[in-house]
Amino acid sequence: MNKLFNNISVKEQAKLLKLLETSILYYKKDTTILSAVQGNIIGIILEGYAQIIRTDYNGNRTIIEELEENSAFGSSISSLSSDECEIIAKENTKVLLIDYDRIIQQEANNYSYYNQFIKNLLEMTTNIIDDKNDRIEILTKKTIRNKLLEYFNIYSKKHGTNIIYLPFSLTDFADYLAVDRSAMSRELKNLKDEGFINSKGRRITLLYR
Repeated sequence: MNKLFNNISVKEQAKLLKLLETSILYYKKDTTILSAVQGNIIGIILEGYAQIIRTDYNGNRTIIEELEENSAFGSSISSLSSDECEIIAKENTKVLLIDYDRIIQQEANNYSYYNQFIKNLLEMTTNIIDDKNDRIEILTKKTIRNKLLEYFNIYSKKHGTNIIYLPFSLTDFADYLAVDRSAMSRELKNLKDEGFINSKGRRITLLYR
């Protein structure tokens, strides 16, 4: 069950979606979900995986956010203020779109399932803030090595394991860290040669904890 509907029955979910006049859209892999969020729209990833990608005027590409299942995006909670940003489905993706103006209607507060929905949405928003703070910690590191180690440390603590499965390709990983892929690959090799990690494909095992 999507976290947005925690403690909300299937029957209540149907009432909630009707109340909020939501839309559910499906996107194929590598298609654009939104080039820019217009208006007060909130999107929820129900299934699949997408990325918010920024491409600057020089063609440099940076992954701003990862949008996995249960992730939320919108003009008020995501980095979408620039027309350089777009949301791309990285696999077949199902998205729930909600008009923010419908959410804040006072009359809807009479429904218990609506109040539970608001609680769930706030928890998801808190998680987004935590992820943004983690990203800031990574990007503020001065060297590629320290960016890699910070990413590994955050992942390890969040998932309680020393085995890391990168959710994206090495090219996307470099874009996420905002570094050159070739330089990052060299640093990964150095960390492996120095006994910090073992790696096989997207699987990385931390040896230094």
